[in-house]
Order: sequence, then C-alpha cells, then structure tokens
Amino acid sequence: MEHEGPRLPTPRGPLSRGVDAYLRGAGRLPRLEEVARAEVYGDDLQLALYLCYELHYRGFAEVPPEREWDPDLLRIRAAMEKRFLSALRTDAHVHESVDEALAGLLVEPVEGTGVTHFLRAEGELWQVREYAAQRSLYHLKEADPHAWVLPRLWGRAKAGMAAVEFDEWGGGRAERVHAALFADLMTDLGLETTYGRYLDATSAEALATVNMMSLFGLHRALRGALVGHFATVEITSSPGSRRLAEAMRRTGAGPAAEHFYDEHVEADAVHEQVVRHDVIGGLLEQEPQLAPDVAFGIDATEFVEERFGARLLTDWRASRSSLRTPLALEAAHIS
Repeated sequence: MEHEGPRLPTPRGPLSRGVDAYLRGAGRLPRLEEVARAEVYGDDLQLALYLCYELHYRGFAEVPPEREWDPDLLRIRAAMEKRFLSALRTDAHVHESVDEALAGLLVEPVEGTGVTHFLRAEGELWQVREYAAQRSLYHLKEADPHAWVLPRLWGRAKAGMAAVEFDEWGGGRAERVHAALFADLMTDLGLETTYGRYLDATSAEALATVNMMSLFGLHRALRGALVGHFATVEITSSPGSRRLAEAMRRTGAGPAAEHFYDEHVEADAVHEQVVRHDVIGGLLEQEPQLAPDVAFGIDATEFVEERFGARLLTDWRASRSSLRTPLALEAAHIS
C-alpha cells in the first residue's frame, strides 16, 4: 500500500542506496563501516540522512508511516548524525561566546560577495530559478524544523519562539503561510511546486543546510544549537531578502517572487529583535549553560551556508548549472 508524500529520490551511493532499499522493504540497511567511509558532507551521506529525517515530516509515497520509528533505521541514522555533528563541531567552531557570534551577524559588509549580492547585481533568471529550486527543500516546509524546539523551551523563550513561528505560518491565514508564498514564487518562476520535486536535482551542500536544521531540531540536547541557528536565519534574513527582492525585480521574476522576499524584509526585521531579546535572552536566563551551544548553532549555520553559497557561485561563474539535473523550461514565459 502506498502513502501520501513525495517519491523516493535516486540514490547517490551505497549509504543512500541501502537506506532507500530498506525503506522500500527491498534490502538491508548499510553497515556501520559504510557510514565511516562516506564523505561527511558528500552526496551519499547527506541524501541518506535526508531520507531518514524526511520520515518525520511528510514521509515518502512508497514508505509505510511506521518506518519513522524503526529501531534499526534509527541506529544507522544515529551513526550518520554522529559523523555529521562531529564534523560541524570541528569545522564550524569560531566564537567562544554568544555575544561575539551575534556581533558578526549584525555587521553588514560594505562590499558583500555572497549569493544574494551576486543575484542582486548580476544574476540571471536561470540562476534565480536554480536558487529557488534548491531552497525549495526548506522553504516548502519553512519553520517546521524549528517547531521541534517549542516543547523544549518555556517562559519568555517559548513565548518569543511561538510568536515568530506564528508569523511564519501566516498568522492563522493559510494563504499567508510562508511555505505557500514560496510556492507562489516558484509558480512565477515556472517551477513545479510539488513538495520534494527538486530533491533529485539538489546539491549535497543544499541538503546539508536542511539536514542541520533537522539534526538540531530532533534532539533535545541540541536545543541551544537550534536556537542559535534560528537566530542566524532571522538576523540575516532581512538584508538578504532585500537583496533578493531587488534581484527578483531586476530579472523580471514576477510579482509573487518579489512579494515573498518583500514580506521577509519587513517580518524578519521585527523577528530579529524578538529572537535576540526574548528567545536567546530568555533561554540563557533559564539555562545559561547552553550559551556555547547557541554560539555553535550560529557558527554552524554560517559554515553550511557558506559552503552552499560557494558551490553556487563556483558553478555560476563557470557558466554551468549548480544542479545535478539542470532545470527544464517549464513555463512559456521563461526564456
């Protein structure tokens, strides 16, 4: 019997092939030594981890819902998580304190060189479409990974987090849910809006940005890191969204595409204050021992985002697609 949800993607190596076969009921899980051999930020491990995590969201059409808590699958997922988390703690450790980590986020460089700067200044419509396709793995479930932390907070931190999440989910209005607004953006860009549609095309670097959210969100022990991640997203979103809104206008992406980022410019400027003062402030007032984890969450978020941005810019500056499978021209007005 099949269930609602996207189709399973094409495996990218022995790990994802083993997880895929197990989810289909057609084979065994990979061995622990295969996890140890896989490149931690590579396609195979990141896709295998994504497959495990997605069972906690909408699942897959071919996979019974009971697989979500399968103990054997959880064991192999734990081994992949251990490698991913260990690599992040080694590679992304920058700041010793939350204040130092936040200070870096609050400074806008005079001459930015990131993806949003590129798209605003010189990006072409095909590059805007690729960016949206890769980001759709998160934006079509925007705010959902962060919701896992709500039962793990209380008092001022919980109230602040819930207030921001309520805005992300449209303030009670279905048509204003940010995931729905992003689907409208995709329609403007001639992209398909089916949940998970671009999973096969998405790079390992993009998968890592989404996997990290799930990793932090699904583990109570990492609640501080999840708050750090959330703060990074909200603090950097407003200026980044302003640049992307300008890119949408300059490339003629369409009114819904412009609206999505215009909405984030305004909303996230307010969210930044709530997150800094209520969510982080409230959390550390109650649990000051989590300060190093909050700083780690900030640094890890910047690390995976910089890797994703470097992948995009390297490909685009070489005039090649950043996707594993280049996009088709799916709408008549895209040329």
